[in-house]
Amino acid sequence: MPPESVLNAADVSVILPAFNARATIARALTSIAAQTVKPREVIVVDDGSTDGTFEAAGAAAQGLEGIELKVIRQDNRGAGAARNRAVREAVSSVLAFLDADDEWLPAHLEASLAHMHDGDYVLTAHDGIQVAPDGGESFINCTSRFNQGPDPLVTLYRKGYIDTCTVLARRDAVIKAGGFDETLPNAQDFELWLAILKAPDARFLVFADALSRYHITPGGIMSNTERRLDCCLRIASDYARALKDRPGSPLMHLCYRVLAVHFEAMMSYKERNKFTAALWTLARAPFSMIAHSIRFLFAIPKERTDFLQSRVNSATMNDPCPTLPAFAVPALYLWATVVLGLYLYQFRPLMGGILRALGLG
Repeated sequence: MPPESVLNAADVSVILPAFNARATIARALTSIAAQTVKPREVIVVDDGSTDGTFEAAGAAAQGLEGIELKVIRQDNRGAGAARNRAVREAVSSVLAFLDADDEWLPAHLEASLAHMHDGDYVLTAHDGIQVAPDGGESFINCTSRFNQGPDPLVTLYRKGYIDTCTVLARRDAVIKAGGFDETLPNAQDFELWLAILKAPDARFLVFADALSRYHITPGGIMSNTERRLDCCLRIASDYARALKDRPGSPLMHLCYRVLAVHFEAMMSYKERNKFTAALWTLARAPFSMIAHSIRFLFAIPKERTDFLQSRVNSATMNDPCPTLPAFAVPALYLWATVVLGLYLYQFRPLMGGILRALGLG
């Protein structure tokens, strides 16, 4: 007979995609079993692993203290498809997300559920701990990002980061939003949070407790800087119009986001001593801002077929395409150049270091 703690488990399904995670899957599952409030079930989707992940996950069932474990195997289709498969299988009203190479601290579910129920939030998240390959740890301060503006959706769009392994979300909201976009190789989670939270009545919370451990792994999904940059730019364009009834100008929010993701990509290259790639990323920023500004002005409604139902992506729907006057493109180029100049001036100490490293300063 299962332990009493499991018989009284919370109405939570844990969504856990895994790809070649044989070395870490047991750690992730052990952290679930250690929760002070147990989930109803854990759904592991092995996304075409070749290293024995499926068997390793099944073997860990004995350590789950009676929590139901479903292990599903599918052909390799990416993290978004694996998560969608798990959402389809889930029976609980609340979904908790964890990747196979990360782990929760014991109070994660208890604290997150308390906040979710007390505030009637559709989504909650929190701070975390980042673990480097050498074992060094640093604090992931998500909370401060969401206390810096009058509207949390605008802040999320501009700052662009919630650690997925800290998220609890209502299953009906995930389904209504259309699930994870399987066409995005990166940042599918960020796109889904925006899709959920753009609803006028959607409320979310990022609270100040570090209750997860995010492990940086070589070759992980966050390591492909160029691919992540492309995906984040696509999302920025798709969701700028969702901010039209929020504080500030959607076009200005879009330009801020475009510059921010280029800067993040540049920093990623710099940290790996890829200075040429860093400078090239920065040089592309004004042209990228122009291209995405024009795309914003000429947005065409599009449909997306989702994993449970078809819906129209209302980030760009029901907005007529305006006519762009002849002087607009040169004006955009001038505006982009001025904004980039101010942006570079703000980060001039960093740029000086990059130029000196290249022998140009």
